[in-house]
Amino acid sequence: MYIAMNRFKVVRGHEEEFEDVWKSRERHLNTVPGYLEFNMLKGAVHEDHTLYASHTVWDSEENFIAWTRSEAFRAAHKGAGDRKHMYLEGPHFEGFEVILTEKR
Repeated sequence: MYIAMNRFKVVRGHEEEFEDVWKSRERHLNTVPGYLEFNMLKGAVHEDHTLYASHTVWDSEENFIAWTRSEAFRAAHKGAGDRKHMYLEGPHFEGFEVILTEKR
């Protein structure tokens, strides 16, 4: 498995707008081979921003890369540049190969 995460520093006061965008947007993920799960996480509140992270689980890094090159990816990210006012800085990507999973 592979986990892809993007961290977002959302300017204080824009949290509701950011969350509404994510709750209402079409992600197109369930049409892509290898996609398993998506989560949007809300983290710590700082003086100038609130931390968020998108978290997707894939069956392989290859399928994640294929997603980033797909028409579905472009459709899911359409208009993202129009929302720069919400971010302290651009998203920070982190990708992880899963080496151990433990479930209850």
